[in-house]
Amino acid sequence: MTTYGFQREIKVQAAADVVVIGGGPAGTAAAVSAARSGKKVILLEKSAQLGGMGTLGNVSVFMPIGNVTGFYRELIAEVLADSLPSEHDKSIAPQYSPFVLRHYLNEKMRREGVAVYYHAEFVGSIAADGQMKAVAVSTREGLLTFEAKQFIDCTGDARVAIDAGVPYASGRPEDGLTQPMTLMFMMQNTGKPVRRSLPEGCPVYETVADLPQGRRLYWEQNDDGTLLVNMTRVKGNGAKVEEVNRVETEALRQVFGVVDYLQRNGFENYILSHVAPQTGVRETNQIEGLYTLTEQDIVEGRRFADVVAQTNYEIDIHSPDGQKTTDERKVDGYDIPYRCMIPESLGNLLVAGRAISATHVAMSSMRVQATCYALGQAAGAAAAIAIDEGCACKDVPIAKLHDSLAAQNVKFFKPAGAAV
Repeated sequence: MTTYGFQREIKVQAAADVVVIGGGPAGTAAAVSAARSGKKVILLEKSAQLGGMGTLGNVSVFMPIGNVTGFYRELIAEVLADSLPSEHDKSIAPQYSPFVLRHYLNEKMRREGVAVYYHAEFVGSIAADGQMKAVAVSTREGLLTFEAKQFIDCTGDARVAIDAGVPYASGRPEDGLTQPMTLMFMMQNTGKPVRRSLPEGCPVYETVADLPQGRRLYWEQNDDGTLLVNMTRVKGNGAKVEEVNRVETEALRQVFGVVDYLQRNGFENYILSHVAPQTGVRETNQIEGLYTLTEQDIVEGRRFADVVAQTNYEIDIHSPDGQKTTDERKVDGYDIPYRCMIPESLGNLLVAGRAISATHVAMSSMRVQATCYALGQAAGAAAAIAIDEGCACKDVPIAKLHDSLAAQNVKFFKPAGAAV
């Protein structure tokens, strides 16, 4: 295989106390949390919009996690007030507008004083002596670097951590296969029968068994005639270039096929109104952190002294083989420890979101948006404390981290029994 060396002097565009890479749920919460802790924060987002899969992927329904608290609770209160539970330890699963969320997050960053750089895609990590120094990103002006005291990798794929040499795993241990991808879309009730039109080359689905997931899965909760559809499925790893190329085109073919099926089976008045800008990715890479969340932690409901997020979302594994099956197992609730976000080798880097240190089965439960908001909020608070204490992320005092989160209205459900 031919390879090339590439070396260039790149100017420093800006410096901050904390640089967050990736503007999805984890990244937006991390940025706000660090800013509220008194730090200068830069948020780098590769696309034109914040919100990650909630906006870019049109995964515009929150899965129930049993703990509506902190930044996530604030978001619900300000965007979906009718869905706000009276207590934090309740489960909700509201459908929302990805367009409203996109605007909300823009305004939230402006009000919190977070400097957001759009169209800034991560290119490389610059590290020395066990410390991150800067990140290089590709922008409309070419390559730029951003310096910081602390960095938070919220790319979803652990891009920053992996480029800096952090060990990682991908997919299930026996073969490395990851959960398949889904292109979400919306349909709109027009109030009258619509004319069907199936583009050339798109599949015809006659029965439920023919459908890509072998099931009908959609939401229509808001009395506005908007149907949110999660019914496509394409095998592949969203962190692999060639696989993504194939998936993006195949998933769109499936969208038109599913639309045609629904228009023939109960949704005769609905038109295709929106297709997500990109196919949604469930699973790619998991870092090796100071602690790895396991299936046993989840099914046994383990509690940890360094808890930073809690959830009771089910084990939810869409078949990595691309089969029309889903492994769904109810869980009662468990903690995610702070150590899952900490790489061993870099003192000023945290990883928040679905790429934390977790096994294939464990991440299928912790990967949903509401949990990622919680992880990001904890990462932002921890980064700020590390600066104040002059310590590595792994040495952040947990009591101070919990105090900081409590000051940001994070509440944990404390069951009987000793934490480990």
